[in-house]
Amino acid sequence: MDASLSSVSAPARLAADGEAVSHEELALATRNHGLPLEALRYDVTPPGLHYVLVHYDIPAVDPDAWRLGVDGLVRDALSLDLASVRAFPSMTARVTMECAGNGRARLEPRPVSQPWLVEAVGTAEWTGVPLSALLAEAGVAAGASDVVFTGADHGVERGVEQDYQRGLPLAVATGDDPPAFVAYEMNGQPLPPQHGCPLRLVVPGRYGMAHVKWLREITLLDRPFTGFQQSVAYRYRQTADEPGEPVDRINPRALLAPPGFPDFMSRARVVDAGPVILTGRAWSGFAPVTRVEVSDDDGRSWTDAEVDPPDGRRWAWQAWRATWEATPGDHMLTARAHDAEGHVQPIAQSWNRGGFGNNGAQQVPVHCR
Repeated sequence: MDASLSSVSAPARLAADGEAVSHEELALATRNHGLPLEALRYDVTPPGLHYVLVHYDIPAVDPDAWRLGVDGLVRDALSLDLASVRAFPSMTARVTMECAGNGRARLEPRPVSQPWLVEAVGTAEWTGVPLSALLAEAGVAAGASDVVFTGADHGVERGVEQDYQRGLPLAVATGDDPPAFVAYEMNGQPLPPQHGCPLRLVVPGRYGMAHVKWLREITLLDRPFTGFQQSVAYRYRQTADEPGEPVDRINPRALLAPPGFPDFMSRARVVDAGPVILTGRAWSGFAPVTRVEVSDDDGRSWTDAEVDPPDGRRWAWQAWRATWEATPGDHMLTARAHDAEGHVQPIAQSWNRGGFGNNGAQQVPVHCR
């Protein structure tokens, strides 16, 4: 690689005190868009409103010529065209995806990367083939322990030229709680280009980096996968020289659909005095959300909201609602989620060098007239 590129051992950079968002970060922000928060009203996010993160380029693909390989420690290596993939028994699941860096732009010091606020999320109905069925067709050989997924997007990070790759332990890849699967449809239609056309991996409950897009190869290994995106990029680190812990399941989060109407620049909301119905969505990659609390005084006091049960859609967000008696003046609305395993969304932001898994509570300034 070019000597000007940083080395793989260099840690992710932190912005200097007072450093503004750079042109490079702004370029990332124009390529990768979040969910407009008013779109929380949709149970299923329309594809054009679902968040998008593309690490490198959206590949130019010909679905008619596409092949999915399954190889490595298998009995019979496979090379499947789309018709062959679609011939397997299918499944459809409603799944909430969230970027691991959601909330990064609010951290201090700020990790220099895609500058997400809180909008890097979406929920779609994905249709595809259980990963376990593909692996059973190939036949998992003795000694296999990890499954590696390779996408067609190709680029450079910290001096490492690479195809985007992520791995899963075999037990996770073949398990049914949740079932990982290879999707070819989003909301009943073929995958759009930005969402991985023609095939992508879906791993319910895991942050978005696990859901490899433009999937072209599945490889079984006899050892843990140590590629860049697994062992370098997506790690919880407090310091540059520690190995860190892997980013994995989605931490609980509640988002509020901003009430009233907005100021154009600040997005501060305006409502009329009296009862205001607050609505939103909540989710967790660990367990169903059992409680959402709402505050109108920046978290000093809390009121319980009504939360819809999962109703068989374990891996999708849950709707919630509450009635707020708005009084004239300025208020800061906040919501936080609790899940069935006891995980509670924190009010304060949790800092790490990559800005990952930060589920600090959303704050929505509101002026009541």
